[in-house]
Amino acid sequence: MELLPVLMLGGGTFLVLSLMVIALSGPSTARASARRLTGVRERHAGTAGAVAMEAQIRRVTNKGTSGMDLAASRFLPNPALLQKRLNMTGKGWSLSQYGMVTLGLILIPGALLYLKGAPIWLALFLGLFVGVGLPHKVVSFFIKRRISKFTSKFPDAIDLLVRGLRSGLPITETMGVVGQEVAGPVGEEFRAVSDKMKIGRTLDAALQETADRLGTPEFQFFTITIAIQRETGGNLAETLANLAEVLRKRAQMKLKIKAMSSESKASALIVGSLPFIVFGLVWFINNNYMLNFFKDERLMVAGGGGLIWMSLGAFIMAKMVNFEI
Repeated sequence: MELLPVLMLGGGTFLVLSLMVIALSGPSTARASARRLTGVRERHAGTAGAVAMEAQIRRVTNKGTSGMDLAASRFLPNPALLQKRLNMTGKGWSLSQYGMVTLGLILIPGALLYLKGAPIWLALFLGLFVGVGLPHKVVSFFIKRRISKFTSKFPDAIDLLVRGLRSGLPITETMGVVGQEVAGPVGEEFRAVSDKMKIGRTLDAALQETADRLGTPEFQFFTITIAIQRETGGNLAETLANLAEVLRKRAQMKLKIKAMSSESKASALIVGSLPFIVFGLVWFINNNYMLNFFKDERLMVAGGGGLIWMSLGAFIMAKMVNFEI
């Protein structure tokens, strides 16, 4: 009977933290856009010869992998997806660096909590939660910041591309000009596309690879627009000018929704995090007082029930203010 309240409290803690992370992360626009655009993208899938050519180019252009990265890939789950996420940050982080930071964040908080008198299962659980969750959130933060910078400058880059096309430059050369003239992530991505074309990759393949790595609907629209225009013909400059206008209106709508929902998001974040902050502060001030939550069965049951109900409330509040555009 003594084990049941402990399991209930631990399960309630895990549930509330997991639901808060899922709720506050918001809807995945990348998955939603992929669902909408899958039918169109399948028409532009590469042939067997194109796949073989890309594999050969990848063998030539890929950087060497260090032994530490190979060792980290054996222990980290889904290393290919993790490396893709690290590349999306634009920071040049490696799998070995990510693995060492994760291990350190697991051991240090867990050891500190155990030395402060916390039960070993609680110290291990919170150490795992911090070590696994914090690096993931940091990587997500840098990805979102880079994508935000890219999205804000992307319509200007398309306008520069339109001016180059109207002046008579081909699309491949114009992309090189955009890569040199535009600063930040937009210039980096266009320079990468231009470099891939210089070593023999087709324009459609280079754009699609960049679109898969970025995962933004805006660049997916751009890639599909160029692919369709190359098949059907038409005025590419006029089509891209209309796309730039649509992307600007889309960005304005996002900012409007963000401003209207900012107060509710702040309320949900404060309400959800305040009990944990107070619990942690009181724990470090007088840990013997808070140890009753792990000794008294009545407090364990009450705490577990409170965590479950609070997680449901925070989850509902967060979902009410998350919108998909």
